[in-house]
Amino acid sequence: QVQLVESGGGSVQAGGSLRLSCAASGYSYSRYSSGCMGWFRQAQGKEREGVAAINIGGSRTYYADSAEGRFTISQDNAKNTLYLQMNSLKPEDTAMYYCAAGQWLVCNRGSLDPADFASWGQGTQVTVSL
Repeated sequence: QVQLVESGGGSVQAGGSLRLSCAASGYSYSRYSSGCMGWFRQAQGKEREGVAAINIGGSRTYYADSAEGRFTISQDNAKNTLYLQMNSLKPEDTAMYYCAAGQWLVCNRGSLDPADFASWGQGTQVTVSL
């Protein structure tokens, strides 16, 4: 089973940027059944929500409305690493951010439903202040 470890979180002021990383181990990232990788977040007292996803080894990406135009998901297959570049951060982006892996069909359907992703990291905290 894949192990996922997030990093790159921190505290920034509104308008700032952060880049989150998700290192995958336990298998070859690019051989993960041509699957689907996603970023999710969970603010205190709220449900976990999808942010963005990308199909492994491919170019299909999709975003939640809240992330469109500000966040960019990308991957480096050689480093077995997923990224989330977050720009123009807002206080409402404050949350624990998680990466997750799912089957290829998940990206094919354009899903950001957390229930569709089977493997999860422990999360990295992002705090945005005014």
